Amino acid sequence: MTRLREAHAHIALHGRSSSFVDLAACKSAAEALDRIASASADLEPSQWVIAVGARPEGWSVPGWFSPGDLNEAVGGRPAFVWCFDHHAGMASAAGLAAAEIGGETPDPAGGTFLRDAAGQPTGVALESAAHAVWSAVPEPTPHEWRGHFRRGLADFVRCGFTEVHELHAPPWLGPMLADLADAGELLVDVTLYEPVADIVAAFDRAEAWQRDNLRLGGGKIFADGTLNSRTAWMLHPYADPVPGHPTGHALWTVDAIAEAATQCASLGVGLACHAIGDGAVRAVLDAYELAKVPADRSFRVEHAELLDKADVPRFAAMGVVCSVQPCHLLTDIEALRRLVPDRLDRVLPMRELIDSGCAPGELLWFGSDAPIVRPDPQDSIDAATLRRRPGMPEADAIAPGQALTESEAWAAFARG
Repeated sequence: MTRLREAHAHIALHGRSSSFVDLAACKSAAEALDRIASASADLEPSQWVIAVGARPEGWSVPGWFSPGDLNEAVGGRPAFVWCFDHHAGMASAAGLAAAEIGGETPDPAGGTFLRDAAGQPTGVALESAAHAVWSAVPEPTPHEWRGHFRRGLADFVRCGFTEVHELHAPPWLGPMLADLADAGELLVDVTLYEPVADIVAAFDRAEAWQRDNLRLGGGKIFADGTLNSRTAWMLHPYADPVPGHPTGHALWTVDAIAEAATQCASLGVGLACHAIGDGAVRAVLDAYELAKVPADRSFRVEHAELLDKADVPRFAAMGVVCSVQPCHLLTDIEALRRLVPDRLDRVLPMRELIDSGCAPGELLWFGSDAPIVRPDPQDSIDAATLRRRPGMPEADAIAPGQALTESEAWAAFARG
């Protein structure tokens, strides 16, 4: 039986998300608000209402709900509703107040608060602005995080994975997992990637917690945002961009990425760069080229949802892993058609990647990014082979010429 690798996940967050209001199945803003209101009714007036899985670009009428409708649904409670990609969200008035965000609050570096005509925040926050609100939400205790991790891990085990890569590990996670490993409770091999800003300290700490089935893989950075939030860094403008950001958000410069890559290489660890838009992917590849990273599969590009044709052969030529999540195609179809209608042929060009030398499981890796979507590998198999949701007409497929065979798709999940 093939041993499966989940190449991109957030295990503890996946477990924690199971305690939030799940909006993934909602097809409209009204349906989402009903679900939020129902959950809010059981909470104390001061308790936060947290919802996940919102897909505003995929709702029957695209777009977030009005501030007034959200405030009414939560009964004046502090609330935050995450877009399913966790790069945008919407806060209630009490949520904004708890985070001390108002009309005079400037946009943080790398983020945007959407505002009304009077300059007041609507509650919708992108990238670092969303995390500015989230910082006001009470943090779980260490005991609670341990429980969240156990629940999340159980889901990956249920899906058949024997190896999971944790792609944004907090500093406490390695020691906690070492305790589980020593107790015989870490049921899969785990590789951690910690924020690159702390990579030297992370490398020093790892000596104490690494085990046979637990290791530090390297650093992690975010070169851009996401498609549904219209913050992915594109080479060409969106059809309907965020005001002032026609091609999304470039969060790192090429030189800064190259510096981070050089630092990681000097420590003997790798680097995983989140890059969804074709502009971000090109910047990361340019940076890796500038840094002369080793061609040993330790340097990675995460997501690569849009990829310019000129950049496809660079992965195999440089020995850089293209770590993709085909399952995201199933949630992104409406957003892709609305926001990048002229670039649909460049969505997840996996056939081109394989033909250029990225063998599945070697330089082409599959993952889910759970809890962004569920970790069931069959979702990525369906997306990679059908290029559309099961049951959709063939005419609705996105870039059908990029489809893989089932054996190729499963091979991208196989451990090397």
